[in-house]
Amino acid sequence: MSSTAASLAAVRAQFGPTAGAYAISRVHAGGPDLEAMLAAASLTGTERVLDLGTGAGHTALAFAPHSAEVVGIDVTPEMIAVAQQEATRRGLANVRYEEADASKLPFSGASFDLVLSRHCAHHLAEPLAALREARRVLKRGGRFLLVDAVAPEDAALDTFLNTVEFLRDYSHVRDWRASEWVRMFGQAGFEAQVLDRIPLPLDGDDWVARMRTPGTKAKLLRELFREANAAQRAVFDIRDEPWGFTLDVALLAATAV
Repeated sequence: MSSTAASLAAVRAQFGPTAGAYAISRVHAGGPDLEAMLAAASLTGTERVLDLGTGAGHTALAFAPHSAEVVGIDVTPEMIAVAQQEATRRGLANVRYEEADASKLPFSGASFDLVLSRHCAHHLAEPLAALREARRVLKRGGRFLLVDAVAPEDAALDTFLNTVEFLRDYSHVRDWRASEWVRMFGQAGFEAQVLDRIPLPLDGDDWVARMRTPGTKAKLLRELFREANAAQRAVFDIRDEPWGFTLDVALLAATAV
């Protein structure tokens, strides 16, 4: 099995059983990052929008009332089912969902005005391939808005963050640095910039429960946070009781050139 196939299998195994939890997750259902994303889109109501890694569909649902059509894709069938159920409940006829891989999009070239990715890019086994596919399906001048946790530029702090992320969720690939995203966007045919940085405070118990992290790993995570050094505590705003920390979430905007 290739590393990409293994990564997709891990995502399906992790997120299939947790689809219901993500449907009601406050982190994913709204918040300042989603508000900033909507504001940055400057929608006119005529756009055809593609949401990569739509999960429980929260981002697609937020954009649907302001767009002509929204298509959400995900590799996890259970997530697609949850998202479609909510779209139907809300009576949103202009949003639909498909099971698809972001690195192999089943859409023709230049068929979308806007591509979105929110809180999922850290699961991409081949992020550059996904960005190149996004560029292919975007019209010239179309935009890609990406929201995701980003790692610090400092190597040691980067290692700390991605270690705890992987312990919590074995399907995690990498929280990339903002500079790495800008570079990859450039390689894929975009001009990109960081529009905003948004702190995302996380409650530790909720964070591990949502992913059904095994107790042994949750205990190890608590220990890692307790033993964190001063720099780690400061950068990640590590809290002991109740335990938790804060992720640095970046909003990047890229234009297809």
